[in-house]
Amino acid sequence: MAIYHLSAKVISRATGRSAVACAAYRSASVLREFVTGKTFDYTRREAVDHSEIIAPADVPAWMLDRESLWNGVEAAEKRRDAQLSREIEIGLPRELNEIRRLELVRSFVRENFVTKGMIADVAIHCPNARDGGEQPHAHIMLTLRVLTGDGFGLKNRDWNQREQLEHWREQWAIEANRALEREGSAERIDHRSYEARGINREPEPKLGSLVARSERDAAATAKRLGVEYKPFTERAQMWLAVRARNQVRQKIVELLRWVAQARERLDLLVQRLKEVQRQHCHVGQDRELDE
Repeated sequence: MAIYHLSAKVISRATGRSAVACAAYRSASVLREFVTGKTFDYTRREAVDHSEIIAPADVPAWMLDRESLWNGVEAAEKRRDAQLSREIEIGLPRELNEIRRLELVRSFVRENFVTKGMIADVAIHCPNARDGGEQPHAHIMLTLRVLTGDGFGLKNRDWNQREQLEHWREQWAIEANRALEREGSAERIDHRSYEARGINREPEPKLGSLVARSERDAAATAKRLGVEYKPFTERAQMWLAVRARNQVRQKIVELLRWVAQARERLDLLVQRLKEVQRQHCHVGQDRELDE
């Protein structure tokens, strides 16, 4: 089934991160950082299906080159704790094939980010999910500064507003649902929280690729040794606990639904019995009158 996911975070020097390194990692490419001379080589990364730069039509050619773009972003920032990029991560519907997913991501990026003056570095990943199926998703690294024609100007603080993020979340649901409808799928996603939709369910914490990989390796080792597998990371234990509570909630919901259906059937049966009793009463009265 299609699952909604859109998260946003800021890539910042305050946490020791580099925009060049992040771009290399997400695109599974090799990029050199001009200031430090460091080379980040992630070409051995697997499950990276596609990457590209999507930018406004009038940007200079150097901004369409991944290495030049993010080195330009680094050069524009002077502070040690500077915010370098905003990253949007979105889950892509399994119901769409690779071509339709790419079309959907491109449309969403152009409409919501590029038309506003941002440059987007897009990478589509498709690793294995916990259930054995594929887990397609996209990483979108966005520039934070206004484009001046030949470089970067001031940062646009309007892009940081909470209302803006909520708008992006809603737009992703709208555009993804349109794509699902065009594909003939009955699946739909909803950007609203479980609470807002009146659903008694806890959101399951995200494991992350590193934790998920570690847990898969641990499960495989346990199976090979013939012992019971138990999650060993705190996040996996949290996920398992939330999942168990949600399963209990689901069983309660199913039980309440069964009780409601049983009550409806019982009410219908009682109603039919009353009708039969009334019919018998009428027959008895008619016989008395005939006698």
